[in-house]
Amino acid sequence: MSQVIATAVQHEEAGYSGLWTSESKHDPFLPLTLAAEHTRDLELGTSIAVAFARSPMTLAHTAWDLQRYSEGRFMLGLGSQVKPHIERRFSMPWGQPANRMRELVSAIRAIWDTWQNDVPLSFKGDFYQHTLMTPFFSPGPLPTATPKIVIAAVGESMCEVAGEVCDGIFLHGFTTEKYVREVTLPAIRRGREKAGRSMDDFEVYGLPLTATGPDEQSSADAVKGVRDQIAFYGSTPTYRKVLELHGWGELGDDLHAMSRSADPDKWSKMGDMIDDEVLTTFGVVGEPGSIGPALMERYGDLMDRLQFYAPYRHDTPMWAPIIADIKRLGND
Repeated sequence: MSQVIATAVQHEEAGYSGLWTSESKHDPFLPLTLAAEHTRDLELGTSIAVAFARSPMTLAHTAWDLQRYSEGRFMLGLGSQVKPHIERRFSMPWGQPANRMRELVSAIRAIWDTWQNDVPLSFKGDFYQHTLMTPFFSPGPLPTATPKIVIAAVGESMCEVAGEVCDGIFLHGFTTEKYVREVTLPAIRRGREKAGRSMDDFEVYGLPLTATGPDEQSSADAVKGVRDQIAFYGSTPTYRKVLELHGWGELGDDLHAMSRSADPDKWSKMGDMIDDEVLTTFGVVGEPGSIGPALMERYGDLMDRLQFYAPYRHDTPMWAPIIADIKRLGND
């Protein structure tokens, strides 16, 4: 928390359009209060908050307050997490994650509709019931639009949910251009069609793995970090379908087997299993001056927003000219 103010100000001055917080070691919402107080134009959001660790009502209240305090700059980014974490870390129920997410988002919107438009609250679903809202507990309407809701998705069912009930989607870092074109976007479009909506007001948020550095050693460290991250995700059976699309299903099996071994050096060895073809398919690799053009060439027509996924030590100022390249090429 002590670093939030400086980080937010630094990123706004560096030319970033938005700043997202994640839910890992810390609460994702609290830092955004400080970020909102000390910035003027920076969009703020969670990428992601764990949806099934909370009820629709608690999420609705928190997002409402942050949207009011930030004067309309907040975005509610949600993710399902996986069964062991929901049941064993958060002690919350799990089951039918795509259907549950669809209902949770719909419930939040029903609550917001009550606060914004003074309509009776009557949401009755299979997982959530919200039928009580007296004036004492209503925060009242916002002077801005209600927050956007964006969810993280990899599988086709969750991508369809994003298209059906959300304003956007967070693509997982463990994806490829081919997977986005052939699997993710078609699923989103099916969801939009189901809801009778076009893609015009839907945003795709990308998190491409990016390996770069100002010198030879830092570049090598960056490549190592990205190889290790690809191996980590590739060892998870949930993400095997991305590897399968490229004919690398056996690599996923080998990574999974290694991850379950007793070898104390297994994580480093798994990174060594990621060859250059896999590396450059999942990641954008090169000198800083090449990264912006490479990202735009690969993802410029697929993603509305880009985040840098850099799982290694790096200096924030290094990204400023890359941001400038992306904005220039985007405007062109």
